[in-house]
Amino acid sequence: MPIFKIKHITNYKYESPVRDSANQIILFPIKDDFQKVVKHDLNISGSPEIEIFIDYYGNEVGTFTQNEPHNQLKIFSKVCVETFPKPLPQDDMFSSEQWNSLALMKYEVPYIDYLRQETFEGIIQLKETALQIKTPDDTPYQTAIKYCAHVFQQFEYIKGITAVDTTIDEILKLKAGVCQDFAHVLTAMLRLTGIPARYVSGYICPNKDGMRGEGATHAWAEAYLPEYGWLGLDPTNNCIANEKHVRLAVGRNFTNCSPVKGVYKGGLEHFMEVNVSVGYNDDDFSDNENYYQPKEVNYTKPSGMTTATTRSQNSYQQYMEAMQQQQQQQ
Repeated sequence: MPIFKIKHITNYKYESPVRDSANQIILFPIKDDFQKVVKHDLNISGSPEIEIFIDYYGNEVGTFTQNEPHNQLKIFSKVCVETFPKPLPQDDMFSSEQWNSLALMKYEVPYIDYLRQETFEGIIQLKETALQIKTPDDTPYQTAIKYCAHVFQQFEYIKGITAVDTTIDEILKLKAGVCQDFAHVLTAMLRLTGIPARYVSGYICPNKDGMRGEGATHAWAEAYLPEYGWLGLDPTNNCIANEKHVRLAVGRNFTNCSPVKGVYKGGLEHFMEVNVSVGYNDDDFSDNENYYQPKEVNYTKPSGMTTATTRSQNSYQQYMEAMQQQQQQQ
């Protein structure tokens, strides 16, 4: 079975010293029949005490504080994970029986949250699209596969035009984004047709052909199928998420699964750098301190932008303004 060596470094640099930093990390890979954590080292600058608990969604979550003034916060996770392939669904039940089984789940506590979809401007149109793709004889498994392919084919993979707070409406208008955007659209399509769906954060492990999402944290979706359980679907690569995907957390959306987040007292401006690498060899898991330490970063405001503009505009807004400017110049 494959064993992956994963390094995940998060480096915060603050414009001025901050204090009373309270942080939450979800950097502990899920442990179950298909994923085994062989070794996990977690180092945080200042060596704070980490308190660990299990959240509502079953994720292992760590919290820690940094009370003394500091200009930088480094979080370094080094984990060795062995994965095991999960058999694919047999899909031998009549489709009507499976859909009836899913219909009853809307009253079951473990699935209520994964069936509920918050409203958004384009919700009716997206539901209509989902229903047009699905045929009357399709099973939930066949439907989920079709939705995964639809997102892969209809949305362009472009880094930098969306942010963590980009809405589904913005993604639908852009017809583009990255893995977390694709996962959000897919989970919405599944929920709107009665299939429980959850967002998954983790890592995608490389192969000889290369895959979208390597070298960073990755996101995909899981659909719940009767008589089977949760099936991972990666719309960014149009594939089943199986032994090459390492799961960190599950939830309704990115907010529930964010690997690192926190608050602090101090100046507004800060810079965050994230470095992720995945390998197979022992050399990829070397204890060379210089190799593992995140590089020092110097805070600088983006040239040509005021502080107010930097805070109020996300990359989607900047992209749309740039497109409008190009249209005006043509």
